[in-house]
Amino acid sequence: MADIICRNSLLFDGSGTPPIIADVAVTNGKITAIGSHLEAACNTVEIECQGLWLMPGLLDIHTHLDLEIELAPELPEVVRHGTTTVVISNCSIGVTYGHQRSNGEDPIVDCFARVENMPKPILKRVADACTWSDSESYLHHLESLPLGPNVVPLIPHSMLRIAVMGLTASISRKPTQQELAHMEQLLEAGMTQGYAGFSTDALPFHFLANSPNKKKKIPTQYACFQELSRLTNIVRRYNRVWQATPSKDNIFVAVRSFMLSSGRLYKHSLKTTVLAAIDLQTNRSAMYLCLLLSSILNSRIFKGNLRFQALSSSFRIWSDGAINPIADEIPEFRALNELELDDRLGRARILNDPKWVKAFRKMWLKGKNGWSFRKILRLFRMEGVVLTRNLNDMIVAECPLASWIGDTLEAPYRRLLMYQAAGAHNAASTDEEEVFFSSFPNPIKDDAAFFLHLLRTWDTDLRWETTFANRNVKTLKKLLFHKQTLPGFNDSGAHLANIGFYDGNLRALKIAQQEGLKQVSVMVHRLTGLPAKFFGIHAGLVRPGMQADLCIIDPIALARWNPEKTYHFIHRPQFGCRQVVNRPDAVVRNVIIGGKVAWHDSGYSEEFGKTAYGRVIRAKDHPSEQNIL
Repeated sequence: MADIICRNSLLFDGSGTPPIIADVAVTNGKITAIGSHLEAACNTVEIECQGLWLMPGLLDIHTHLDLEIELAPELPEVVRHGTTTVVISNCSIGVTYGHQRSNGEDPIVDCFARVENMPKPILKRVADACTWSDSESYLHHLESLPLGPNVVPLIPHSMLRIAVMGLTASISRKPTQQELAHMEQLLEAGMTQGYAGFSTDALPFHFLANSPNKKKKIPTQYACFQELSRLTNIVRRYNRVWQATPSKDNIFVAVRSFMLSSGRLYKHSLKTTVLAAIDLQTNRSAMYLCLLLSSILNSRIFKGNLRFQALSSSFRIWSDGAINPIADEIPEFRALNELELDDRLGRARILNDPKWVKAFRKMWLKGKNGWSFRKILRLFRMEGVVLTRNLNDMIVAECPLASWIGDTLEAPYRRLLMYQAAGAHNAASTDEEEVFFSSFPNPIKDDAAFFLHLLRTWDTDLRWETTFANRNVKTLKKLLFHKQTLPGFNDSGAHLANIGFYDGNLRALKIAQQEGLKQVSVMVHRLTGLPAKFFGIHAGLVRPGMQADLCIIDPIALARWNPEKTYHFIHRPQFGCRQVVNRPDAVVRNVIIGGKVAWHDSGYSEEFGKTAYGRVIRAKDHPSEQNIL
């Protein structure tokens, strides 16, 4: 008899077909029956789903949860949002080969601290615990943990290079032919062991965090095309996935790299998933170029298999002074980010360096004044950088002046201009603001001088937020349903104090809900069955014989939820820092993983975090997966 029966649900099975009213029975961790009035035993747990949506557990196809798994393997923030399967070791970084320490190098700290905005003390603690040294041992380690969701690991390229060359060599020279052959052997071993794919990275703001490497990018970015070609050819042979990011500032390099997906050029197509197609506020053309490139490569001419990942959320970021995940793209901000977070004196020296100030002002004011080609690009949202330089886009979250909180930085800047104008000394909104205004250079030259003064005075005590991308709901909807994209990219586990996208999949369902149940069914498929098929794993469907990973959604609570109003900060003792989260109230009623209820009625089950609910999912053609169904 069944252990659990979900009664009278509106069932979306993950295939994209219209939903049906049905009961779903779960026995010994698997789905055993779908129908009406299924028979229950006296000890069967019955979950009434009248008026609720039942669907496969959602997939998060791009995460950086590798570190959190070592500290809190239940991944509670993931599970409470209905996600039951996560892909880890993205963007070429992970802990697949252990701590990889040698000759005073600490690669986990070096690679993660700036790329993913992780506290160094936590990273060091994680590295201490990473005692394995090969990919097979890492899988066994993951299998020993009380996992919350299922985990799908990739082989991360930066760590692969470090395993073969060492950190210093991997960022300072080309590999020898013997070293490249060794990389191929290790990657081949990972594919044989069932890893779902291989991850690389080419984004311009991914730098190392420890001296003497702070001006160097992570190792994957020093790989030549020949190296990428040889390694991805192994991934192609196993029909696994290549996760990549584009060389944003070099379209030729990006196109050449993604041509590796072509089945026409390489006999067999390579499943390629790329981060990311988003509607940037500073460059609206980037999204269209991504979709165009994907369409061309996937055409009959090239026979590729490339999908750009799509973020289901507005790209909202919190910045501490000049420090945020995007800032390393710009050299002037990068100089500040190279310092440790608590090095206020070091940042003050830079902020008062005349040479740096001149460079900063040139960068900040580019395209703002007069008429120029740069001004036209700015007006038409065609700039080459992601970071906003518009005070109207920057909303104060925290600062020493309470009256500023919730306001844009443009508002006090305008008041300052009025305050400094003759006869306008009553322009300050409060006495405290008037005192602060008196500390500014008079006259203030421009908004660059205004922002510089804030950084000099407050440093990281100024916390501001902005939405860098996906502001337009209509454009976002098109992206999420576009045939060239894969939604489900949430970046979970990254940038803990700066972004919170754990709710991304629920946002996608909410957007689909506004179009009716047919579109909800399509979106459920795009968040479950479709990515599971693309990654070649057993997940994402409600079918007899499948592992019972299920999510129950309250559609009324989903419709009422305003995702932009539920952000808040919590203190995570596991990390010793605060984390931005977005927790919709009562939207996710139940989450079942491996046939066990992990989340119910806004709380975790008693055994959650103590025993394993999820498992390590290997590629479905791996021998260990043959008896799953």
